[in-house]
Order: sequence, then structure tokens, then C-alpha cells
Amino acid sequence: MGTFIERAKSTCALGGAIVTIASLPRAIPIVHASGGCTTMLSGTYNQAGGYRGSGYCSGHMTPTSNVVEKDIVFGGEERLEEQITHTLKIIDGDLYFVVTGCQVEIIGDDAVGVARRFQDSKLPVLAANTPGFSGNGFKGYDAVLSTLAAEFIVPKAVKDAKTVNILGIMPGQDVFYRGNIRGIQRLLKKLGIKANTFFGDDESIEKIRNYGDAALTIVFSDKYGIDTAKVFEEQHNIPYISVDLPIGETRTDAFLRKIGERLGIETVTVETLIAEEKRYYYSYLERFLDIYGDIDLQRYAIVSADINYAFPLISFLADDLGWVPHLVVINEELDDISKKRYELKYSQLTSEAKPKVVLEQHAGQLINHIRQSWPRNTNDKYYDTLSPAFLVGSSLEGSTAQKIGAAFLPVSFPVTNRAVLDKGYTGYRGGLSLAEDLFSALVSNR
Repeated sequence: MGTFIERAKSTCALGGAIVTIASLPRAIPIVHASGGCTTMLSGTYNQAGGYRGSGYCSGHMTPTSNVVEKDIVFGGEERLEEQITHTLKIIDGDLYFVVTGCQVEIIGDDAVGVARRFQDSKLPVLAANTPGFSGNGFKGYDAVLSTLAAEFIVPKAVKDAKTVNILGIMPGQDVFYRGNIRGIQRLLKKLGIKANTFFGDDESIEKIRNYGDAALTIVFSDKYGIDTAKVFEEQHNIPYISVDLPIGETRTDAFLRKIGERLGIETVTVETLIAEEKRYYYSYLERFLDIYGDIDLQRYAIVSADINYAFPLISFLADDLGWVPHLVVINEELDDISKKRYELKYSQLTSEAKPKVVLEQHAGQLINHIRQSWPRNTNDKYYDTLSPAFLVGSSLEGSTAQKIGAAFLPVSFPVTNRAVLDKGYTGYRGGLSLAEDLFSALVSNR
């Protein structure tokens, strides 16, 4: 029997590419694949991403070559050229981007070459190879943004010392991406830093074309967005750093100090901002301490998420809320060196207890990892159960939370039982929002 990913928490590379393009302002994805690929993959992120919707021209409106058996036998390049031609005529956009599925990659269609036939068009047409078998949704995200960085964004000899590019926060895959980006932008702006976001409010294709003016790329991930950051470094002479998603006080303190040091911002400016944000943060959080203490809202914390969310979430629960970090299951695959480097991050937690960290692609195995992490009940008279517990994960973990009697909040993709509009969890104010959602889950049945 071949290997498979059971209850995967991402689509394939093509799905990631489609949602990334559709989240760019007035960008039109043109999918060279079967019609079923386009419909299903668009629908997955549009619904399982907190019902984010289809946007300007995606979902069922996505242009596709809709290749059939004849195209697979005789080649589908002619069909793709026809599709691009008609899309340019019919659909009003500022950027057109061709991405590919497994079928056309297997037969060797040169989608990138076909797209280059439209170089003389007044409208920009780009292309990237994004077959599903090349990786998960993040792979498609990086393929699209790397192509933009290499072929579309204009090199700038002069850099703006107070401008940065933001990478690593993938639309749809990060259900709260717009709110998260906004929270980061707000903090950077208070330090006098302009953030180029790709997907934030008030962006445009013309603005993205000029992202070569940044002095630094900030990648909010240990793994994803790095490939694109390297393209910016090699072709635009823009260095990059990797940071954790700043959720709550502890991680946001570390983020602001690291950025301030890297960009040469005076320490007093950074510390003044931190003090100002903390006054606001604790003016709200401290008022909840009465009920927190009265009904003992401390919990064993279990997190099941992707590599971008796992550490920031457990850090917030342990360092900011004072919960006991018990288990972190990361639904990723890392090589041995990256795994060891990543696991060292958890030694930063101020909690005396340190969580068990597991890399497991099969989301359905979470229940087994929980059982393995706690001594079994062998009919002891005074058995100490893993309780009270709180599970933060995706909608897929709801049934597991019920089995172990834990409270539950879905944060990581897929999220199908929450509608997400502009909510975000980054920064101090994002931490308040997350605390509010966590505590609401605990008191909702009182």
C-alpha cells in the first residue's frame, strides 16, 4: 500500500497558487488543468478558510483551460493559448497569472512558454509550474510570489531604509491573514516603517511592482516564504530575516526588538512603543483576572497546527496566559537538521513545563499522540487525568477534543465552524482577541 496523508491540513501546490493569485489585488488566475481541479481547490480555501469567499475573480469564476482527454493525448498548449487570449479580452484585470495542474505537467505542456507569447500584450501575463505533486499549498504560494519577484517587480538601485517586504503569511492557509497582516502593519507604522504586504488593505498591482525598494524582507515563518525571500535577495539585493508570528506580549516584544535592532531604530523608540502597547494590553487583560482566578481557568494546553502557528500559539498560552504547555503536534515534514533547529525554539518558553513536540503530517493521529503523552489509567484509585485541557487546532480536531473532554478553539486551517472577516491575532491587540476567544470557549456553557 502506498503512503498517503490522512486528514491533510493543506491543499496541493495548485490550490495554494490559485488562492495566492486570487488574493492579490485585481489579479486573475488562469488555471491550466482539468475543470474539477479549479472548482474543488478554489472551494476548499474559500470555505474552509473561515468562509473567506472567492474575491474579485476566483472560485467558480476562475478562468481555466479545462483540459479533457483529447488535450492530454495531443497536448494542451493550444487550448491554453486560446484560454489566455479570451481571458485577456473578457476579464478586466491588472495582472494575469497562469498556473498548472498535475495532468498538463505530466504530459510536458510548456505553460510558461505559452505565457511568454503574450509578452507584447499591454497586460502583464506571468506563469509558474505548480503541479499538485510538487508539494502542499505553501509550495504554490512560494511559486507565485517567487515569479513576481523574479519577473515582475522592478529592481531598485536605491532602497528605502524604512520599507520592508512581508512574506510567510499565506492567504486562506492562514485563515486570519488579513487581520494578522493589518496588526503587523500597525505596529511597524508606529516605528516609522512602511510594510509592503502583497495582500493587505489598499495594495495594488502597481504598488507591488515597486516592492524592489525595500531594505529588508521579514518572513513570518521558519519554512514558507523563504524561497521568495531568497529571490528578493539575489535579484533585488534585499536581505531577509525569519521571525515568529507575533501573537501576544512575549512574542511581540521579541519581534519589535529584533526589527528595531535590524533596521537601526533607536532603542528608546522601540521600548516606548512596547510600553504604550502593554499599558493598553493589560488595561483589558487584568480585568479578566477575577474570573480567571475565581473559577480557575488555567488549562493543560495542546496545540495542533502548521509550523507557522504552532510555536506562537503555545508561547501565548504558556508565556502570556500561564497555562501548562503539554503537547504540540505540528502537521509538517522537516529534515533532521531543520527539525532539531525548530525544536530548540521551545526551550525559549518561560514555563517550567516544556511541551512534547511531535512532527506528524497525519492530523488524524493526534488522539494517539495525546494518549501516548499521558500515563494510562490502570484502574488506579486516584488516577490523575489530563484535565482540565484545552485543544487549539483546526476544525478537524473538534472530535478529538470531545473524546478527551477538552475545550476547543479552531485557529489553524481548515476552519469551517467560524466565519472570519477581519479578525487577526497578531500583536498585543491580537493577543487580546485570542484570549477573548479562548475564554469565551471556556465560559460559553455557564
